Amino acid sequence: MPDFKTVQRMLEEKTLNDSFARAYTPQQYDRQYERFAAVLQDFSRFDKDHTRQVHLFSAPGRTEIGGNHTDHNFGKVLAASISLDVVAAAAKNDDNVVRIKSAGYPMDVVACDDLEIHAEDAGRSASLVRGMLARFVECGYKIGGFDATTASMVLSGSGLSSSAAFEITVGTIINELYNDGKVSPVEIAKIAQYAENVHFKKPCGLLDQMACAVGGFVSIDFENPQQPVIEQVAFDFSACGHSLCIIDTLGSHSDLTDDYAAIRAEMEAVAGFFGKKVLREVTKQQVLDNAAAIAKAVNERAVLRAMHFFGENDRVDREFAALSAGDFETFKATVIESGDSSYKYNQNVFTSKYPTRQPLSLALCISEELLKGKGAWRVHGGGFAGTIQAFVPNDLLDTYLAAMRALFSDDACYVLSIRPVGGIQFV
Repeated sequence: MPDFKTVQRMLEEKTLNDSFARAYTPQQYDRQYERFAAVLQDFSRFDKDHTRQVHLFSAPGRTEIGGNHTDHNFGKVLAASISLDVVAAAAKNDDNVVRIKSAGYPMDVVACDDLEIHAEDAGRSASLVRGMLARFVECGYKIGGFDATTASMVLSGSGLSSSAAFEITVGTIINELYNDGKVSPVEIAKIAQYAENVHFKKPCGLLDQMACAVGGFVSIDFENPQQPVIEQVAFDFSACGHSLCIIDTLGSHSDLTDDYAAIRAEMEAVAGFFGKKVLREVTKQQVLDNAAAIAKAVNERAVLRAMHFFGENDRVDREFAALSAGDFETFKATVIESGDSSYKYNQNVFTSKYPTRQPLSLALCISEELLKGKGAWRVHGGGFAGTIQAFVPNDLLDTYLAAMRALFSDDACYVLSIRPVGGIQFV
């Protein structure tokens, strides 16, 4: 196992290309060498003599591709890990304590013999670390002390799941240092969800963690949320001639909690009309046959949102099939359908509280003008404010980015690729 100085030399001499090829494109190598060199240097705070055996880790953020607002009603989702990631340097210690220093944040310190829920830590990263450790133990796996330094390129608040990327990084470190890599990515994702639900006190689903842990394009069917069906899609995004763009429209997410909650509540109210808890227990035909009665008992928008749910489940299947067949044109057409449905039926592109504030609508409008017949575009994540997603042909990329920057800001555009793997150890 390499010590600090050996790993430092690997980074200086750039001898990790074969390892990096598992997660990055060749164009990204130089930047990754710089990032890992920085976290390794930061690790000196734990290793003044540079003699400890150090390992390098990474876990990606994720993007939702299809299945907008379906997971909470046990629907289907297509997601993908992205080229923005968390990187880490870590080494075992003999203190039975986990210390994690993330760039720009205070150090998290968690004792491995104190894994009870700490209510005062809810919402803090230390609670995620403690929750991960606790769940590893509950699942019969080994844990132990380690020191780590991390740095993240996963944009906070962008819908790219920065917290899940951190969780999967921690889970991958525990898995490799203490369990010989035997814990599957799916299990690590479930452990991360537990940490976020129980210790961090955020009632998230499994989408974010699963996409970050498994990597590549991933289809997730939440019909049984305790045992979701996960399938990876074998598609080489680097060969399709497109870039994935996330555009931050600079809208605020404040005061939108009730907008998000209403989507789930209205879908569940339609299910309740039939004596069911979630829409996955109802059929599209049942809703069509009872549309007038549901509109009267709940409201018209609830019917539209239910129809969006059923349509999205179908589109996830079609997107999966298109990618599996290498048919990127059909895939793009289905992405556009998903965006149209979110706009018209799910109605999460702008909030009715502020009808004149429509940055997402504007971004989608200009995207359609520039990309129609060539690319694809849709709302990204929860909606109402925030980001859109676009698949842009590489020969149009400069034109598209210039238009989006003129609308919003020079820092509003993120050009990404789909990363083929999830949480990983390089050294």
